[in-house]
Amino acid sequence: MKSQKTRELFKNGYNCAQSVFCAFADDLEIDFDTALKLSSSFGGGMGRLREVCGAVSAMFMIAGLKYGYTSNNDDNAKEKHYELIQKLAHEFETKHGSIICRELLGLDLKHDIPKPEKRTEQYYTDRPCEELAASAAEIISDYISKHKP
Repeated sequence: MKSQKTRELFKNGYNCAQSVFCAFADDLEIDFDTALKLSSSFGGGMGRLREVCGAVSAMFMIAGLKYGYTSNNDDNAKEKHYELIQKLAHEFETKHGSIICRELLGLDLKHDIPKPEKRTEQYYTDRPCEELAASAAEIISDYISKHKP
């Protein structure tokens, strides 16, 4: 199950975006190191800017690789894809109250220092990130299982 793989990756120190995206690397036919690099910038709400949750961003990247459009002038394809992204965002937001990292973490600050926090037992106890990442993996996995590309 992708949510369990996501949890394992997160507990091994990968950021929220990497944990979700890399759980799908084989399905996306992307080697693990490339998947890590591609998703590395999105952790902490995009480089600890505390904007869109990295797990949500990863869900969108997976959706793009599975269902994205390639034509620059196919407005119907763009609309259909944006509709999917909004649907995924809505499902995550309905479950968790937001798609914004700082809101999910209950932080007042808009931007955080770039230095990542040490992964300690207290970190894993205090942060909902593992659960949020697993939830994002479940949402996109459920969608994929019902909508073969």
